[in-house]
Amino acid sequence: MAGVLEKSYIEICGFERESVLRFRQITLNLGVGLHFGGVKYADSAGGFSYEDSGKLLSVTSNRFIHWSTSGDTVQFVEQSLDTNLLNNAVRLHIPNCLLLPGGVCIQETLNNIIILIVTSQSVHRLVLPHPTRMYRSDFVTELQMQSIFTDIGKLNLSEPAHSYVLPFAQAAPACAPSTSATWISHQGEAVFALASPSGGITAVTLPAHDQDGTVSIQELKQSSMMQRLAGWMPTAIRGDQSIPDLAISLAVHQLEDDTFIFTLCQDHKLRMWSFKHQMCLLVTDMLEYMPAGRGEVKASPALAHKLRLFFSSSTGLCLAIYLAVPKRSQFCVLQLVASENNRYSLDHISTLFTTQETLVDFVLTASDIWAVWLDNDDQTVVKYISFEHSTTGMWNQVFVQPSPEEEVHVGEDQDPREIYLDVLFSPLHFTASAIIKALQIYKRGTERYSDLSWEELKKEVTVTVENELQGSVTEYEFCQEDYRLLQVEFWSKFYACCLQYQDVLSTPLALHISPATAMVCVLRKGFVSFLLPCFAVDHLYLSSDEYLFSEEETPIAEDSNLSRDVLQLVQCLRMVSESLPEDMAYEMDKALEDLLSPEKVSEKVLEGLLASDNGNVIQDILNKLQDISNPTVAINTLLRELDLEADAETDTRPTGQSLRVRISLSQLYGSSVAASLICQAVCQTAMTRTLLCRDLLILQQLYLRNGDNVFVAGGAQLLQLQQDLIPRCSSLLCSYHLLKQMSLTLSSSVPLDILNADLQHLSVLELSDSSTPTSSRSVLNPQTVVELFYQNVARKAIMSQILSQQDVEGSQAMLHWPQMISSVLTLLCQFLWPSNASFLFPECLMVNCQYAQLQEYVRLVGPWCQVNVGSYRFVLGHCYLASGEGQKALQCFQEAAAEVDKEEFLMKLTGSDEEAATSTAPRLLYYNKVLRLLEDIGLPELVINLATLAISEAANDERSQAALWTRIFKHHLDLGHNSQAYEALTQNPDSSRQLDCLRQLVVVLCERAQLRDLVQFSFVNLHDEVAGTVMFEYGMRLGREVRTLRGLQKQVNCYLAALNCLRLVHPDYAWIVQPSSGAAYERPGTSPKRNYDGEFAANPVSQQIDILELKDLEKEYALARSRLTLAQQDPSSAAIAGNDMGIHAFFWKTLLSNFKLLPLSISLV
Repeated sequence: MAGVLEKSYIEICGFERESVLRFRQITLNLGVGLHFGGVKYADSAGGFSYEDSGKLLSVTSNRFIHWSTSGDTVQFVEQSLDTNLLNNAVRLHIPNCLLLPGGVCIQETLNNIIILIVTSQSVHRLVLPHPTRMYRSDFVTELQMQSIFTDIGKLNLSEPAHSYVLPFAQAAPACAPSTSATWISHQGEAVFALASPSGGITAVTLPAHDQDGTVSIQELKQSSMMQRLAGWMPTAIRGDQSIPDLAISLAVHQLEDDTFIFTLCQDHKLRMWSFKHQMCLLVTDMLEYMPAGRGEVKASPALAHKLRLFFSSSTGLCLAIYLAVPKRSQFCVLQLVASENNRYSLDHISTLFTTQETLVDFVLTASDIWAVWLDNDDQTVVKYISFEHSTTGMWNQVFVQPSPEEEVHVGEDQDPREIYLDVLFSPLHFTASAIIKALQIYKRGTERYSDLSWEELKKEVTVTVENELQGSVTEYEFCQEDYRLLQVEFWSKFYACCLQYQDVLSTPLALHISPATAMVCVLRKGFVSFLLPCFAVDHLYLSSDEYLFSEEETPIAEDSNLSRDVLQLVQCLRMVSESLPEDMAYEMDKALEDLLSPEKVSEKVLEGLLASDNGNVIQDILNKLQDISNPTVAINTLLRELDLEADAETDTRPTGQSLRVRISLSQLYGSSVAASLICQAVCQTAMTRTLLCRDLLILQQLYLRNGDNVFVAGGAQLLQLQQDLIPRCSSLLCSYHLLKQMSLTLSSSVPLDILNADLQHLSVLELSDSSTPTSSRSVLNPQTVVELFYQNVARKAIMSQILSQQDVEGSQAMLHWPQMISSVLTLLCQFLWPSNASFLFPECLMVNCQYAQLQEYVRLVGPWCQVNVGSYRFVLGHCYLASGEGQKALQCFQEAAAEVDKEEFLMKLTGSDEEAATSTAPRLLYYNKVLRLLEDIGLPELVINLATLAISEAANDERSQAALWTRIFKHHLDLGHNSQAYEALTQNPDSSRQLDCLRQLVVVLCERAQLRDLVQFSFVNLHDEVAGTVMFEYGMRLGREVRTLRGLQKQVNCYLAALNCLRLVHPDYAWIVQPSSGAAYERPGTSPKRNYDGEFAANPVSQQIDILELKDLEKEYALARSRLTLAQQDPSSAAIAGNDMGIHAFFWKTLLSNFKLLPLSISLV
């Protein structure tokens, strides 16, 4: 992605996939009655951004408040793009007091955030602590922060300091104000300017919240005696049909010693009042700025005009007035000019016309007007225009989020339930609020589902619709097709219900623009959406025909001729898109999912288009292609702009910045709102470009079919198209399809015990810079796998890269939203791009145990991506390990080995990318890591197989061969494969390791009582090492199991042989391990043993193994020799010779001579 931005924006809905936002309910009952038959106010909304929200090192960075009103209720939500705010949603209910449109204002002081509220019968002031006063400094390290609304429940809102009932609004409904404007004076007073229904303005002033005082009420009216007498008298009493100076829109601007109140009135005049002097300073007839039809407009009162202000030190005070006139509405931008003696005038800057009819809201900035309308179909329209530099008068486009499709396409081979659930619970389409409301209506009950998790809500929807379906079935047998049609009927019914409520929640109420960051938000009834700058290639593809035909150049091509060619090419793409039937579009999408060749499928789709071209659309496209002078260059330009291949930096190490800066960077765009927003933007971009690449591929197939007619250069261009451009386009189509699918794939919640076990296994891989999984979301709001990657891995790398070259400390890095969000989006897409060297995304899925999602990723990327092939095989192997498919895993690990020294991830895995890498071959390092992983998981058979394979790679590395043979020996021995273990022992080239293995073999076989196996081994060149142990073990067995005179003779001979063996070897090695008397049945390959009475013996308890030296064997020999002497004198005593040594006094002398050797007490004699 070249990162070229166009002058359009795209809307990304920032709603999170969670149940209804938990508002704290506060009711303020003022004891006022309801005005029956009174005026009703429209729902409204607004926003407030902190003054320092654009500063990186501020506690209020990227932080704002938005609100919405409906009837007598106003709800506030404080949000941050950097950190999650706790207790951030409040709903204030003031019974019988209707909120005025624009009747909420938030202002910021050094210590407080002050909220001013105007209703039909009251005014209110809420004083809350400023975020900087809630924390000791801007140096905040918490992952979550308290909202300013945390302690709002502690306020007594009925106190005079907070609320005041309007005495003049109690008489009749017609006395209620129609609109208002509010501000905090320099003395801390709260001033409410209310539009009197009889004309003029009434100002209600509350004393400063921390001072005593009384409420004052002042009237601002023109100096006519009749007007003064009329006061707040209802219009009907005076007989007037309309009141000329009735304000329909108010705005205020504060000066150092005065406040100007601007009123746009029913007589189409703009009036400016001085609050200090209580007089009107300026009256301007706005109809003078209309080019024609003034008389017709003047005859009817103004009802929908709107007024907005903007002030800056460079431009002064500017006013924008919207004149709502059928068919010829317009915006007038004026500048206030002051002269001597308090004289003021207005300079005309610009008049801008619009064909839209129903204006919802607009905002004036230093250079632009932003506006939101509803068109004739009640669809949202957002546009903006520069009021100084627009030469054509054409408004810039904002591509709003379209409503979900009215119908869901279900393929013949698809399950309707699964398809509808995928659409309903997709991250892009429906809020939880809409689904819950539809569920309540559909069930015709009063159940509340606000506490259901996302998965629980999905199950509840499934059960509800399926129960409704089953309840309607009267027949017991259905053919499959009839049941499928019945499913589609009931699911489409529920879907239509969700669609209806989603449309209601999507109703636009206002625009909000942050002065500090230039972030633009659309405040809708049920959620907030954000406007992101549109990249040039997306702008071209999404632009409506009137915009596309009016453009003469594009920023993706510097040459003017090439620009025209690209524009013509995009127009052809639009024609292809519009001519593509729904079934063919579905066929293309399904082909990508089924890993079919995009080239072949696009050729088939083109055949279908040609066969059904009743309107000669294809011929129109061919005619348009004739206007492109150099098609291959134009196509190549588009493909280059679509390709995200780049060297995305992944180095996240500190770059000399202070701890304070690094902590701020670690939080930047780190909230769940920001993660959801950014990753939905990735999804939206991927969806748009998937369609663009699809249409471009079909168009290129059309080029191939009609090459001689449209290519000037002939064969050379056709060859380039066939061998270069079409394959590249096909690869891009697959890549964007992959991004789209991953952006829509939800992550799985992993039980903690499984997560810990998997992390333990992964720790042996020593991927030190892999992120430890964290749960930054509640279960009510599951992340997509792209959000998981962004939060755990990508965000840190992205922020470090963006700000690494900036002097954050010195410049207080201003967070300009259009630039920052575009850079974040570009870098995130590059990290996700499968053709880039970065392997962070699949690695993140592996580390976070998202195995099913990772398998799907590898499946989609496998057939066409030639980058990180070995790395993909490795992570797929790990997925197979997690699912218990060991042989498949082993195959993947073997296939990955070929790429060990070529790919960054595998080099990091083996440690061969380090400067101090050992001389061991990378492939052997790789095998060692995989073997450790398999050992940690407990798969000895796979260890043996892989180690055997690895030996062939270690032909010239004796050290590695020895380690591998030792591994093979160990696992064969553990498995009871004694012969194979012995064979591995003999193959070991390292004599010291061989001896270690030999000793372990003898110890284990003796412990298992498998002496038959032990004595059967040939022990070539190893007799000296094993004979002593075998003889001693044989002697011990004879003493326990063969208690006869002959057995004692053999035991003595065995001990003598063992003594001889130990005396022949070096004194340092003159020792053996004393075998245990049992533990044979725990080992595989041994049969159950019987005791002396012939019964099966119980499983022995594991015993401690002792080391016997030469002197210990001498003691055992002396004892055995004594027993033999005793048995020779009395053969009948042989069986008990080992149990009673004192029964024959004849041999006391012999025994006493041996007591010096044996560890026995003389008292036994």
